[in-house]
Amino acid sequence: MKRILMISDIHGCIEPFNQLLEAIQFDSSSDQLILLGDYIDRGPKSKDVVAKVMELVQQHHAIALRGNHDQRLVDLIRTNDSSVQSRFMEHGGIQTLQSYCDFIDKTMNLDKLQEARQYISTHYKHHIDFLNGLPYYHEDEAHIYVHAGINPHYVNWKEQPKHDFMYIKNEFTRSKTGLSKKVIFGHTRAIEIHGKPDIWFNEDKIGIDGGCAYGMQLNCLIYNEGTYSNQEIRNHTSAV
Repeated sequence: MKRILMISDIHGCIEPFNQLLEAIQFDSSSDQLILLGDYIDRGPKSKDVVAKVMELVQQHHAIALRGNHDQRLVDLIRTNDSSVQSRFMEHGGIQTLQSYCDFIDKTMNLDKLQEARQYISTHYKHHIDFLNGLPYYHEDEAHIYVHAGINPHYVNWKEQPKHDFMYIKNEFTRSKTGLSKKVIFGHTRAIEIHGKPDIWFNEDKIGIDGGCAYGMQLNCLIYNEGTYSNQEIRNHTSAV
């Protein structure tokens, strides 16, 4: 049986991500890597993380899900919506633009934003297409994997709005899922749930977002022959 390795909310932190893959001795010939979304924003190297995720999916059969930050970048590039642009910038988007565009500094205006949108659309369309093609969930014999969670009000969780897969928080974490499989999720930082960045284990769900981009840690949940273990890499550089 392959190990299943689960990582979420990398948020542009390429060095901790690479260190974590090395620490767990990731081997795609014997491991299944599942990434739960939010590859960009807040951290310094979103472009590098997206490129790495693409490589892992295309060459190492990793499964990568779509997070809300990934969706925001797709929407930023593909629509000219001022509300999309403001939300993107309010949630760590400037670090993503700086990662992709060397002409973007800490000062920002509408002209620079439009220039960055055009530059990414022209030079990194393959990144946007990749993010836009990511699934909202994955399911196997043991788990359901999502970025944010499952809406408990839906009899068939697969029929919940796409928005819930990427954004739901308290309504999911504080409710029983009623499902036979554990739900593995990111999005809500573990420190918000139980006061520390370590993986949160609950009866029917497991939260793995260690808050890496906030100077905490990047977690990997490891599932091997019915048992769980974990590995983490501390990130000592806090993002803005």
